[in-house]
Amino acid sequence: MNSSSRTSAEDAIIIMTSDVNHVSLENPSRASGLRILLVLSALMAFASISTDIYLPAFPALATAFHTDPGQVQMTLSGFLVGFSLGQLFWGPIGDRYGRRIPIAIGLVLFMVGSAGCALSGSAWQMTGWRVVQAVGACAGPVLARAMVRDLYARERSAQMLSTLMLVMSVAPLLGPILGAQILAVRSWQAIFWTLAGFGLLVLVGLLALPETLPRHRRNPQRLTQALGGYLRLLRSPRLIGYAVSGGFFYGGIYAYLAGTPFAYINYYHVPTQAYGLLFGLNIIGMMVANLLNTRLVIRLGSDRIFRVGTMIAAFAGVTLALNSRFGWGGLAGLVVPLFLYVSMAGFVVANSVAGALAAFPSKAGAASALVGAMHYGTGVLSAAMIGWFADGTPWAMGWIVGLGGVGSFVSAILLVRASGPAT
Repeated sequence: MNSSSRTSAEDAIIIMTSDVNHVSLENPSRASGLRILLVLSALMAFASISTDIYLPAFPALATAFHTDPGQVQMTLSGFLVGFSLGQLFWGPIGDRYGRRIPIAIGLVLFMVGSAGCALSGSAWQMTGWRVVQAVGACAGPVLARAMVRDLYARERSAQMLSTLMLVMSVAPLLGPILGAQILAVRSWQAIFWTLAGFGLLVLVGLLALPETLPRHRRNPQRLTQALGGYLRLLRSPRLIGYAVSGGFFYGGIYAYLAGTPFAYINYYHVPTQAYGLLFGLNIIGMMVANLLNTRLVIRLGSDRIFRVGTMIAAFAGVTLALNSRFGWGGLAGLVVPLFLYVSMAGFVVANSVAGALAAFPSKAGAASALVGAMHYGTGVLSAAMIGWFADGTPWAMGWIVGLGGVGSFVSAILLVRASGPAT
């Protein structure tokens, strides 16, 4: 990492340790800020690490459970469903009881689910335990985002979220590699025991994380009333604008994840090892965009960068759709626009979440949960659409990613911009 990259990351750490109006830290230092940054990044990484690490074990799971690959694929779908819906519960819980205790409960639930996966004797059993695992795992990202909003104002929160995403981008890079290595020396069960160990490690690291929501700022509503509060959040044009725009973008991302293994390996005969390199290239693009966002968001404003990101994603998505439909550019005709689209996660995701949470600072947990549920919900839908509309070519992936990019841009212009500035 060059000197400018280090400076950006160090600035974010200094910001974290210097903001003591909300959190009381004894002798705040850069080292304590780094610990907080790492713990929050680990919490944000639960979705990636829980899905990517076991992907190399799919063939082994199909053999062990004497089933077809489609049943094994259901274990991934089950996780995404649990991760999407579970967020709706953790948000109000975090607003009422604070952030740390619900995160700790979620981590314990994640460890129980991971152990259940390791002990499963069938794909259906594992799917059930994956739902349990996901409901526990989603507490981390939901409440980590809310903690950032507890600590920082609008632009600073977008900067901090980009820094967290920059650090957590290591997870999708290392997850498949780590899973393959574990599978080579042990078994698929060891992968899930490793996940349980990861949950325990983060639980211990939680001790370094201060409570960011003091009692006087908590929502005193009963949980049933708080859950009903989602209806009020849904009436906010600005929050819905950010959530819908980010949801369209996530739909394109999950179409990419579900579609590229077939498009690259089966259709264009890319070797498995080269597929991993292409996957990693896109993650690096996303990391660079996140780094740029941390440096530019204070100067230019998160909304402007957000709109630019959705515009570029729309251009990349339409280009991908045309290339996949007519075969223009061959493999490069897929790789280049997909690299551009995935990289825009660094501009779109952090700024859309920060914008949505800025509209409801007193209900950051619930707002974070609602946005996260909509994001991952569209991911479940787009991944399923890849299977429904598959025709033996990359066309299904192409038009779904294109729809995601155009939908994200149109939502950003018509819904977010029209609703006026955040409060």
